[in-house]
Amino acid sequence: MKWLLQIFTWWNGQTLNTRFHTWRCGEFVGKDEFGNSYYRTKGGKIDPALGYERRWVIYAGESEGSMTPPGWYGWLRHSAELPPTAETYVARDWEKPHQPNLTGTTEAYRPQGSLLKAGVRPPATGDYKAWTPGS
Repeated sequence: MKWLLQIFTWWNGQTLNTRFHTWRCGEFVGKDEFGNSYYRTKGGKIDPALGYERRWVIYAGESEGSMTPPGWYGWLRHSAELPPTAETYVARDWEKPHQPNLTGTTEAYRPQGSLLKAGVRPPATGDYKAWTPGS
């Protein structure tokens, strides 16, 4: 069943083309706590078109960008030269643990007054005064 997903979808892990490219040109760098695998061009070869080495991630399940931990995100975006596996990476105070992106699901955040929020919408309070020119 997984091979069918690789043929017909791009959001479930890697496609056949990505698998072939990774096998042919990729060098495994490491894995994160979610099981995502990280690669770079073999030997850290500089891509002449880009001017730097290519780096990519193969997600363990559904391709979801928010599933990239901060240390790996910095390495993928060339903010850090060394991957988290090659150094003692310590998350900063402001880096929060992963929370899945729930947009488009029934668990999505719906603020007070949203038309999609369950229950009865609260009545207007009359505290809004429309702007008029010259006032």
